[in-house]
Amino acid sequence: MVFTAGQIAGILEGELLGNSEVTVHKLAKIEEGEEGTLTFLANPKYTSHIYSTKASITIVNKDFVPEHELKTILIKVEDAYEAFAKILEFYNEVKNNKKGIEEPVFKSETATYGTDFYLGAFSYLGNNVTIGDNVKIYPNVYIGDNVSIANNVTIFAGAKIYSETVIGNNCVINSGVVIGSDGFGFSPDKNGEYQKVPQTGNVILKDNVDVGAGTTIDRATLGSTILHKGVKLDNHIQIAHNVEIGEHTVIAAQTGIAGSTKIGRRCMIGGQVGIVGHIKIGDNVKIQAQSGIGRNIKSNEVLQGSPALNYGDYNKSYVYFKNLPKILNRIDELEKKYSDHYKNETENH
Repeated sequence: MVFTAGQIAGILEGELLGNSEVTVHKLAKIEEGEEGTLTFLANPKYTSHIYSTKASITIVNKDFVPEHELKTILIKVEDAYEAFAKILEFYNEVKNNKKGIEEPVFKSETATYGTDFYLGAFSYLGNNVTIGDNVKIYPNVYIGDNVSIANNVTIFAGAKIYSETVIGNNCVINSGVVIGSDGFGFSPDKNGEYQKVPQTGNVILKDNVDVGAGTTIDRATLGSTILHKGVKLDNHIQIAHNVEIGEHTVIAAQTGIAGSTKIGRRCMIGGQVGIVGHIKIGDNVKIQAQSGIGRNIKSNEVLQGSPALNYGDYNKSYVYFKNLPKILNRIDELEKKYSDHYKNETENH
């Protein structure tokens, strides 16, 4: 995609200083700018780079006054950082604005879709799939029977959406995600052999949910596994059957949540956290990375450790833990000292 300086100035409602026909096709950091790139200067500590950058166009704040000759064209705006973020968003919208159905694909005769629909090559739409407006489904995506997808959803290449899944508005499903696979349900028989328990429920993603690459969300045994509005999942997370995650909770990579656990609203869960099944975690809970959660957690707690402790208690305990060898040496010295003292007193009596 190629944009002219004039087009960019128009999008940003900025003041253009230079040739409006100069074009850019890529974005870059100011210190790495090359011909044909667009960059920005917002942080004063990077000011020196504007005199050496090879970027064709640089977005700057309105109050910027060059002290030396520039090779880059300037676009002056109220807030350079905010303006560059706007360009990033616009760039992504244009880049991802695909439409139409590529070939080959399989699309059931009973599948329906709305306007501005994109279906990438080698994708599969099962029976009774319903898809809203402005949905982008990239190549090699599988969508099973009776799946419902609302408006403005993007599903990137290679994702697998099993039957009966419900996806709300404005969701983003990244590559390699599996939604609606069977939960880990097995029951031992009288011989101690494990028999599979049928998983007959589904997965529901409410509006504005983002699911990172490689993450898996299991269908419920009965009922639904539910991610509420605004939940954000990082890459490589495991959400087990019948889990429920409250609105605007964010979870970092490699976390695993066992079956039937309920997590509250606006929680922040770090990477590699392990959470056992059948517990309840309140609202606004913060769990530090690599913690292990094995009990119910009240709202507003901050936790760390495995098994997890109150964050403040953990830090106090860790001070002693890391000094444990020194503490043991001191105890040994005290025991030896008082042992000798006691021996001498005994002999004197």
